[in-house]
Amino acid sequence: MIPQTLPTRPEPVAHETFLIPTLAAEPSGAFVGAHSLVIRGAEPVIVDTSASLLREQWLENVWSVVDPADVRWVFISHDDHDHLGNLDAVLDACSNATLIASFSIVSRLAGDIELPLERMRWLNEGESLTLPDRVLTAVRPPLFDSPSTRALLDRATGVLWGVDSFAALFPGAVYDSREIPTAMFDESFFAMNVGNTPWLEWIDTAKFAAHVAESAAPQPRVLTSAHGPVYRDGAVADAYDRTLELAGNAAPAAPDQSVLEMLLPMLMADAA
Repeated sequence: MIPQTLPTRPEPVAHETFLIPTLAAEPSGAFVGAHSLVIRGAEPVIVDTSASLLREQWLENVWSVVDPADVRWVFISHDDHDHLGNLDAVLDACSNATLIASFSIVSRLAGDIELPLERMRWLNEGESLTLPDRVLTAVRPPLFDSPSTRALLDRATGVLWGVDSFAALFPGAVYDSREIPTAMFDESFFAMNVGNTPWLEWIDTAKFAAHVAESAAPQPRVLTSAHGPVYRDGAVADAYDRTLELAGNAAPAAPDQSVLEMLLPMLMADAA
């Protein structure tokens, strides 16, 4: 079943930096994102490649802000399908690009997706890539659902790609966190981030607070991510505060067999 999706276009988030949005409807009528980022600059970088669901539109948006021949780096944060769904198309088009990955990503995908080792640079947490006009540093984000996850901090603009952290639903093609209706933002920030991070229930709150503080220490000026809005100014500190408050909360129960039985007739009708 293909969900309803919204047409989108690149959203500037900082100098020479663009969110590449993907928005798909979820059952409540709100929209969930599977975004990517493009840093244009002296050596353009594509940060994650979204899901393959809207490949044509996603590629059109990416190529509208950067020529594939100019792309020099493709950063993959971790091994989930909604972050590398269009990686094959990107690597085919961007013949001059090096893939920024890690041993963990390569090993977790081995046997399913064979990544080009000859076109690769491994960048671990705490390591940096120095480009002519910026330094990109791999950091551990506050929340993550894969042990291979690395966020990316652009020290030139202060933009942090938070990967799966800071998630929330959208009322439509609205990307600034302060423009999302308060009730939708409050409820979905809690539900999405706890739901995607089940280990929050069992963590030591003091250690988690230290981890979140370490993530916030570089004082990013803009927060972006695959599933959340863009946070600027005071909204940055608020996003970290909200993340701290998630500690100790259990993930909501997953849909069970009764939900599957309810969905099957609709799926079969759509397929007919």
